[in-house]
Amino acid sequence: MLQASSGATGRQAAFTLLELLAVITLIAVLAGLVLGVGRRAVESGRIARAKTELAAISVALEAYKRTYGDYPRTDDEARLLQALIGRRGPAGAASNGRAVLELARFTTAGALDPFSNVSAELIDPWGQPYLYAYKVPASGWTNFGYVLYSAGPDRRNAVALLPGGFTDNTPPENADNIHASQN
Repeated sequence: MLQASSGATGRQAAFTLLELLAVITLIAVLAGLVLGVGRRAVESGRIARAKTELAAISVALEAYKRTYGDYPRTDDEARLLQALIGRRGPAGAASNGRAVLELARFTTAGALDPFSNVSAELIDPWGQPYLYAYKVPASGWTNFGYVLYSAGPDRRNAVALLPGGFTDNTPPENADNIHASQN
């Protein structure tokens, strides 16, 4: 039979409280890093989606201009959508033209059907309507094009038009606005 040596204390190996706290702290730090990276990736994806949708709306606006000779004259996002699906002409008059926007690629506010509800708006990845203006008011508009943008991740937007129809990015609320290439 084997006997324990005289130097054995009979204690079993175990983790100390300090070692356990160190491991828990390390796990918490790593989890925080992973969650932070994940949030940034989600936000980057939303920004990329907004840029892609703004580009698609810009292409639709150019097709609209080729069809009607001008962009939709409005600063109402619902009227913009009605124009892009062929329901309104440039001056806002009712029309039965052809759609220039592939609506299936976009989300509308409240999942409203723009063909049956004239208050439907195209919304950005943060749930806010895309903002658009062109020649409203007609007098004093010197910008050669339209203004189209998203309020961005903070969902805030100060009045963004300077005289003449140019965007104003100086207010802090407008710092993260995402603009279409036009302007």
